[in-house]
Amino acid sequence: MEKLVEFLAKSLVEHPDAVEVSQRSYRDRVVVRLVVDPEDTGRVIGKGGRVANAIRTVMRVAAANDGRDATLKIL
Repeated sequence: MEKLVEFLAKSLVEHPDAVEVSQRSYRDRVVVRLVVDPEDTGRVIGKGGRVANAIRTVMRVAAANDGRDATLKIL
């Protein structure tokens, strides 16, 4: 899950070196924390949150294949 979010985020931002992804697991839930350069926050969130929602959807599908639930936090 962590590598998936990192790949997606790095392909969207202007400063890929500033992308940091961490993951924590709680029982059947995975929480992925994404930190990007402040200039790139808008690119990752997208207009009306569309890009962030798309990333969350891809994460949910990947997590569902493992029988888990996933949450993305963008900081």
